Amino acid sequence: MRTPGRSPLIVLLLLMVPAFAVAPAAAQLGRFGDAAKKAQTSSPAPAAAPASQAASAPAAGSPQTSAEAPPSFQAFSKFDFVPGERVIGMEDFSQDAIGDFPARWNTNAAGEVVTIAGKPGRWLKLTRAGAFVPELVPVLPENFTLEFDLLVPPKFDSSYFFNASIVELANVNQIQPWQSSDNRFTFISWPAGGPAWQTSNEARLQGVGTASVRADTKTPGKDGNPLHIAVTRQGARVRVYYNEEKMWDVPRALLPAAKYNAILFFVPNVDAGSEYFLSNLRVAVGAPDTRNKLVTQGKWVTHGILFDVNSARVRPESYGTLKEIAGVLQEDAALKVQIVGHTDSDGDTAPNLDLSKRRAASVRDALAKEFSIDAARLTTDGKGEGEPIDKNETPAGKANNRRVEFIKQ
Repeated sequence: MRTPGRSPLIVLLLLMVPAFAVAPAAAQLGRFGDAAKKAQTSSPAPAAAPASQAASAPAAGSPQTSAEAPPSFQAFSKFDFVPGERVIGMEDFSQDAIGDFPARWNTNAAGEVVTIAGKPGRWLKLTRAGAFVPELVPVLPENFTLEFDLLVPPKFDSSYFFNASIVELANVNQIQPWQSSDNRFTFISWPAGGPAWQTSNEARLQGVGTASVRADTKTPGKDGNPLHIAVTRQGARVRVYYNEEKMWDVPRALLPAAKYNAILFFVPNVDAGSEYFLSNLRVAVGAPDTRNKLVTQGKWVTHGILFDVNSARVRPESYGTLKEIAGVLQEDAALKVQIVGHTDSDGDTAPNLDLSKRRAASVRDALAKEFSIDAARLTTDGKGEGEPIDKNETPAGKANNRRVEFIKQ
């Protein structure tokens, strides 16, 4: 919804230029605040930790561990995002060396793969201004879902914000003039304007752009916890979720006839100690047809129930998927299912088998507690890594093998 007048953010968005390196700071897509004031108040970047401390301390500018727990299921009670059924692109940087720029990405900037104390997995630290393009799929489908985690240090103090775009590039090997692409949808994220993340969006169709006003989320911006961003594209429509909140639902965000070929991330500048970190990118296709597959075909497979690493704890962003299966069970009180957990092949066989069984039990418990499904209708089992449906040689293949199956009894 538009409001009278034009916010400073909209003015900035309209001042885009195609060249990154030579653009003056005031004209770059992605700056908030008063640079002079910031220069007076910003503190020096922390020094890098010695190599002997690498296992226990983050690198310079890395987010610190927060004692605050992730959002509860109650916080996600209105969360209706359900990821696609089949993963076609996945990036967790597990195949890249620490300190390197990831092999399956293109950039005109710089970054490095790092680990962060107290945070699982590996992260891409964006260390220099420019664009970052994961080479996950050559052409983006007409309908897909995108998910990724975004993290900043608790002492983040930068006036530059983070851009994420679905874009049609004239040449995927020349990413620099992405702002002037005829067709793109961009949403921005910035944690330093107050206690919570802020966001806005811009749709550009056939060279004509329309920008939104800025909106505040409910998610703390600098608490040391990752922000989980989920995106659904359905033809021209794009929905964007920040943790449990649906922040944007834009019916005409994309041009149906355009050939969108890149997911692109961009930072207009980088302040030392206030870098952005990315991880756990996932692109999936296939709208869930839960009732038909479970009731008619006898089995429904989902990759949308997520767990903490090496844990059976169900993550809150799984709520939308749990709600899908709970709805089918609530419609048919006589329906009984077996819940079967599966893992990828990382780690040893016996622990994976045990983990898959415990995860299936956690799903049963969540359905019983959150949706009042009679636990007597739900049996559980786990197959570990023993029944893969994809190769365990790529991040996308492993993501497809990590799944939960519901089998009609």
